[in-house]
Amino acid sequence: MTGEVPENKPMERAIRQKLVETLNPVHLDIINESYMHNVPPGSETHFKVVVVSDKFDNLPLIKRHRLVNDALRSELQNGVHALSVVAKTPTQWKEGTQVSPSPACRGGFGK
Repeated sequence: MTGEVPENKPMERAIRQKLVETLNPVHLDIINESYMHNVPPGSETHFKVVVVSDKFDNLPLIKRHRLVNDALRSELQNGVHALSVVAKTPTQWKEGTQVSPSPACRGGFGK
């Protein structure tokens, strides 16, 4: 599962590559939510990732998030301002694939 990411989205490309390599997900969505915040058009600063992986089996939610954050440590230190994580096991994903929308930005001029 690699997914095609346009050349003009280097941060999204890096996030995808690292999560695929680290977690071998059966499902992965990377949603750039930067447009919802007070950042220039085309920014890659705010993301939501939906990761479904066998590596999350028998792990509490906090440890799942730590796995994702550890994999993306460099990106979180070098440009990603906010990361929302939905981390599910394949069994949980089969029970429901609905992901709640992110709330509107409260600290900027997001649309």
